[in-house]
Amino acid sequence: MLAAIIFDMDGVLVDSEYTYFQSKSQILKEAGHEVAESYHFQFMGTTGEYMWEQMKQEFSLPLSVPEYVQQMTSLRQAMVERDGIRVIPYVQDFVRRLHESGLKLAVASSSSLAEIKTNLAALGLTDYFSEVVSTEEVAHSKPAPDVYLAAAKRLGVDPKNCLGIEDTKNGTGAVSNAGMVCVGFANPAFPKQDLAFADQIITTFAELDAKKLNIMYQKGREPHA
Repeated sequence: MLAAIIFDMDGVLVDSEYTYFQSKSQILKEAGHEVAESYHFQFMGTTGEYMWEQMKQEFSLPLSVPEYVQQMTSLRQAMVERDGIRVIPYVQDFVRRLHESGLKLAVASSSSLAEIKTNLAALGLTDYFSEVVSTEEVAHSKPAPDVYLAAAKRLGVDPKNCLGIEDTKNGTGAVSNAGMVCVGFANPAFPKQDLAFADQIITTFAELDAKKLNIMYQKGREPHA
């Protein structure tokens, strides 16, 4: 029985991936390494620390990982101050519909707890989520299941009765590894992602509701041929 919906944040609730792409590209360019936007796709759904650990090793970067994370964070904050927090179309009404249906809601994100709370407040969604969990609170980042399992535990719901909504390979992998049904969000405005771990794929939240999610959940629980 479907009892809870657990949302990723970046790319599902807020359009923030471009801030990661642009800030990392700028820092790498200043260090003498130009990369295509597609280079960053591999890191979608992971933590800032993981991204910079990998890039520091690949490009032999001179500064420490925390220094690069801080540079990225500062650049991203400037972009948000310039552009405002961009909401994914239709997701606010979708969250409200789910809340009214009685389903428990949580956020499980690789972003910091402070950033998650700031974004939810800006979107007017804080009161709809019973729990908010950041990867910084668990041992392993996505695609490990830790953040989703922690969210389910805090909600008091068995993971098998949860459905997770993600937009990246690492994120859908985390939901799948947690033993949850996964709905992959393939935003038409975003670069195409590998959502092979998703049980169902959607392209908009416009007309999605608890009834339709429950059908997806039931299909996701059917034995695979």
